[in-house]
Amino acid sequence: MRNEGTVISGEKTVLTVQDFSKSFGEVVALDKISLSVEVGEIVVLCGSSGAGKSTLLYMVAGLLPPDSGIVELAGIDPYGLSSSERTLLRGRGIGMVFQDARLLSYLDIEANILAGGGSPDRARELIEELGLGDRRSHVPKKLSAGEQQRVGLARALVANPKLLLADEPTGNLDQGSTDLVLAGLKKYVSDGGAALVVTHDPQVIKMADRVLTLEKGILQG
Repeated sequence: MRNEGTVISGEKTVLTVQDFSKSFGEVVALDKISLSVEVGEIVVLCGSSGAGKSTLLYMVAGLLPPDSGIVELAGIDPYGLSSSERTLLRGRGIGMVFQDARLLSYLDIEANILAGGGSPDRARELIEELGLGDRRSHVPKKLSAGEQQRVGLARALVANPKLLLADEPTGNLDQGSTDLVLAGLKKYVSDGGAALVVTHDPQVIKMADRVLTLEKGILQG
């Protein structure tokens, strides 16, 4: 396992971030951040609360523009696109898992997953892989926190994105749900995906190919 933030460039590179900076007023959230993620790789981002980790994920996703710097997803700069084109790129190229699953309360599991795009067959495959087969027709309020997070992961993966961005995907989960989430993450990456994961969980850190540390907006490694 490498421990570095150096940009790696090549045809297998899914994500490239070069000299990303972001400030909110006088507070520097990110200071010249450079990193990359390759196909088949899990890169973990660690750091204390308020270090800028979630801000970086939102910027990579095209949801929060940097003050300076460049991001490329499979060679495409999302901030060089129109708002509608950027939304389309996120839908096809990026899957996102949040600390809270953010499910639609009025939809059952399968419909929530298909809100991320993809095919019904792929949704059903993920439902089985993530141990949700007997919850298929349930709405979110009938699910445990761990089950909701697994639905969130399935929704992020259903369209087979090039890159998965995950913010504390195992936070506050029981061990059974954690094991299923980690198995789903590992399979996605082994099938040709790539993941950038913010976490404090030693189990996620252990399975990472690289571990980067962000403190006070500065990437250390």
